[in-house]
Amino acid sequence: MKQTVYDLSAKGKKVYIRVDYNVPMNEKGGILDDRRIRATLPTLEFLLKQGASLILASHMGRPKGSFVPSLSLRPAAERLSALIGRPVKMAPDCIGDETDRMKEELQAGDILMLENLRFHSGEEKNDPAFAEALIRGCGLAVNDAFGVSHRAHASIVGVGRIMPMAAGLLLKKEMDFLGAAMDQPERPFAAVIGGAKISDKIHVIANLMEKADVILIGGGMANTFVAAGGYDMGSSLLDRDRLDLARDLMKRAEKMGVRMLLPVDFVAADQFSEKAKVRIFQAKDFSDPWMALDIGPKTIKIYVETLKKMKTIVWNGPMGVFEMKPFSKGTYAIAEAMASIQAVTIIGGGESAAVVDQLHLADRFTHVSTGGGASLEMLEGMILPGISVLAEKRDDAQ
Repeated sequence: MKQTVYDLSAKGKKVYIRVDYNVPMNEKGGILDDRRIRATLPTLEFLLKQGASLILASHMGRPKGSFVPSLSLRPAAERLSALIGRPVKMAPDCIGDETDRMKEELQAGDILMLENLRFHSGEEKNDPAFAEALIRGCGLAVNDAFGVSHRAHASIVGVGRIMPMAAGLLLKKEMDFLGAAMDQPERPFAAVIGGAKISDKIHVIANLMEKADVILIGGGMANTFVAAGGYDMGSSLLDRDRLDLARDLMKRAEKMGVRMLLPVDFVAADQFSEKAKVRIFQAKDFSDPWMALDIGPKTIKIYVETLKKMKTIVWNGPMGVFEMKPFSKGTYAIAEAMASIQAVTIIGGGESAAVVDQLHLADRFTHVSTGGGASLEMLEGMILPGISVLAEKRDDAQ
C-alpha cells in the first residue's frame, strides 16, 4: 500500500507538492476552468492545518524548455490565493538562487508557487540534477498531480527517486476509484466507451473485457464495430484498417460472456457541420454522403435502460460530436442517466469530464477523474510511473 499525506508528520516542514495546474486559459490570460486547482484544496488545507509551509510545482502548456510569458503560472497562483483565502507567493523560476531564498524564508502556513516546470528541458528529460534542485530545502514530498502521473518527468519520478514521496488526497482518490474500485467493482459492472477511433481505446476495451459485465460502445469507434459486422456506414468516420481487430474484440467478448452493445441507430448528417441536414438512420440504411455523428434515439433508450440496472459504471469518451448541438443528445443522455442512477459512477477524465462539468452534474457522480491520458492508462490496466514511484506505507510516520 502506498504512503499518503495521512502518513506524514508535516508540522514545521516545508512540503514540496507536485500539482497539476495546467488549466485552460483564454487569450487574455484568464482561467477558463479552475477545477484542477479546486481539486487540490483538500490536500493543501490538510497540510496547512498541520503547520506546514507549501512549495507547489506545476507545468503549464508546452513551452519546450523555453521561457514563454503567456505560460506563466502566475494566474494559477492568483486563483489559488482567492480559493484558499491566503496569499500565494510567486517564485521567479522553479529553481535557482532567488527561488531557494524564497523557500528558506517560508514560515508555517505560507504557500510558494514555483514557476512553470517546463520552462526547463530537465523536467521532461527527467534530469536528476533538475529534480534535486526542485526539492532543495524541502523536508517532505507529495504527488497530487494525477493528470501527469503517466509521465516519467523529473518533478514526479525524479523527485520520488531522491526523496520518499506520498500521495496527496486527490491522487489517493484517483487510485481508490480508478484502481481499487476497478479491481473489485460492485456488480453488475458496465463500461461506456466512446471517442473517435478504436485504435485510441483498444487496450481500454481489452482490459475492461476482463472486468466488466457489459460494454456499451459509442462515438466514431462504434462505426468501425458496426462496419465490421458487414454494414456500409456511408461517409462515416471509420478505422478501415481496424475492421479485423473489431471483429476479434467482438468474438472475444462473446467467448468471455461479456455483452458488447453497439448502436442500433444513428443521428446522421450529410456533412460535418452544425448546419447539415440531419436524419436518423439504422445501420442497414446508410449510403453516401451520410455520416454518423451521434447515437440515435433507440440506442439512447437501450443504453439508458441497461445502465439503470448497473451497480458500477465507468465512462470514458463521448457518444458523438457533442460540441455540435444536433449531435449532442447521445452524450448528454448518458451523462444525465449516470447522474441519476444509484450506483458507483466514475468518469474517466478527458472529454467525458468536460461534458459533466458543462452540464453542472459533476457533484452527482461518485468520482470525476482530473486526468485524461492518465485515467486512460489506468483503465488500460497500466501502472503509472507517478504512482509506482510513491513510497510504500510503513508503520512509523515521517
